[in-house]
Amino acid sequence: MPIPPATPASRLSRRGFLAAGAAAATVLPLAACSSPLAAGLAGSALNPETLVFWNLFGGGDGVRMQAMEDGYAKQHGGSSALQGTTFAWGNPYYSKLTLATVGNKPPDVAIAHLTRAKPLWDGDLLDPITSDDLASVGLSAADFNQKAWAAQKTDGNNIAIPLDTHPFVLFYNVDVCKKAGLLDSDGNLKDLSGMDTFERALAAVSKVTGGTALNVANVVPETATPWRFFWTMYNQLKDATPFLSKGGAELTVNEDAYNEVTSRTQKWVKEGWLNKALDYATAQSLMFDGKAGFFMQGEWEISTAQSIKGLKFGMAPIPQLYDKPATQADSHTFILPKKARTPEQRKQHLLFIKQMLEQSLTWAEGGHVPAYMPTFDSTQYRDLKPQSNYAAAAETAVFDDAAWYGGSGSTFEGTVGAQLALVQQGSSSPAQALRAIKSQLATYLNTPSPL
Repeated sequence: MPIPPATPASRLSRRGFLAAGAAAATVLPLAACSSPLAAGLAGSALNPETLVFWNLFGGGDGVRMQAMEDGYAKQHGGSSALQGTTFAWGNPYYSKLTLATVGNKPPDVAIAHLTRAKPLWDGDLLDPITSDDLASVGLSAADFNQKAWAAQKTDGNNIAIPLDTHPFVLFYNVDVCKKAGLLDSDGNLKDLSGMDTFERALAAVSKVTGGTALNVANVVPETATPWRFFWTMYNQLKDATPFLSKGGAELTVNEDAYNEVTSRTQKWVKEGWLNKALDYATAQSLMFDGKAGFFMQGEWEISTAQSIKGLKFGMAPIPQLYDKPATQADSHTFILPKKARTPEQRKQHLLFIKQMLEQSLTWAEGGHVPAYMPTFDSTQYRDLKPQSNYAAAAETAVFDDAAWYGGSGSTFEGTVGAQLALVQQGSSSPAQALRAIKSQLATYLNTPSPL
């Protein structure tokens, strides 16, 4: 029998059904990650004034987030003020967060990608954040990047507070691009806007490297990068439509725009300008080694580039190649999982978010563009190079379409990204890939959100 569409009543009943098994389901997997948190889940008491915060940051992001957590704790009497816990990135994190919330054991504050916050909201798993909440800690909507702020607003409610925008960007090898004549008098990359200009640049770089000009990782299981590459290019076309509509119930991709981008991708491969098949690590290392001039990836790879001794590199927004500027992006946000909060606790949780935002310069060092405007507009951020060189990408950000199976690290991204990777590899034609996408998404298109 078909699953009926989700209504407020059916959401609650579904939530209640999940809650029956969620407490047991969450204790075991979560207990292995953090003993103080496990104590709370298992029933032993945490300090009632300890704020519980969950995130999914590893690597350099994890180090910076820990420094920000330490900064908050120092303002509030030491380590007992905050219990921060990090879980595995992607679907495992969101599954744990969902189960913990329906099991009435959520954290006080959590991180969510903006594209994953919307399904949580639709599942009745988030508390809205009101203007009064913001004002209680000296914040307002005007304090945030308006692109990200508008994107989080759902059903007329604020469902998340943006920490950053993390766009897809263009890394470039300074030495290679200098030899190709692509640097200006200040040593920065020239404006490469326009398809003809960009393709001439690719040809010039290929002559320098004797191989590819641009690397974009595309070997399965690397599915996120092909999607980000496609979604950036696709949304620069004036005829671009949402890939998904009606909350993920309808596939509405413009097939002409899809064909233009995928055919252009295959043309660049055939010309020798774009790699045919490379994994994530190799795609970037070849650019770092001067065997390619350009590398497209999320700006977080700045930490990797900075760790390479002697590497001279720069970063810039993806050039506008078609009709309008557009950049695939997401935003890390703070959310309030649904739970009973006293007015004092609610203010404490908002104050935590405010005091983390005030440390956004630390976060920006890892590449992410600050969403908190006092940091974005500061001299310190403008002087942070090359991070501030691509800050404009936050203004052309295009977020993934809302869907219960969509967003960063999602089933949608993996399904569609895998087929786009096969197009770049030459293993599938654009038409074959689109047929496979339609077939593989059919189950999700026809299944209402289980939340």
